[in-house]
Amino acid sequence: MCAVGRRNIDEVLAAARARLHRLTPEQAAEAVRAGALLVDTRDGDVRGREGRIPGAVHAPLSVLEWRVDPDSRNQDPRLRGREDRIILICQDGYSSSLAAIRLQELGFENTTDVIGGVVAWVAAGLAIER
Repeated sequence: MCAVGRRNIDEVLAAARARLHRLTPEQAAEAVRAGALLVDTRDGDVRGREGRIPGAVHAPLSVLEWRVDPDSRNQDPRLRGREDRIILICQDGYSSSLAAIRLQELGFENTTDVIGGVVAWVAAGLAIER
């Protein structure tokens, strides 16, 4: 087994983000209009409290890879055939960066996330359903 030096979460997050072409909320909204799929990874309780983004598919972080992977018996049918252009969004834009890298490691190379998450989405005046 190969020993790996310990890194802190800020280092891991910076390394992940260096591999992504992250989008502003406005760029993400435009990409969705052009056919990309927005996947909201927030917990259902948070989505209920903070609001939902119209048209976004909900796939919690705990099962994200299984919902996206077409080889999984648990792929979300709303994701079928749309795995090539996925944009992840979380509450603040941290966990979605790490999740985007996990999906890239499964071969979904065009996966990215939204800078600032739903907080930035709302601040930009983009649609949210309460």
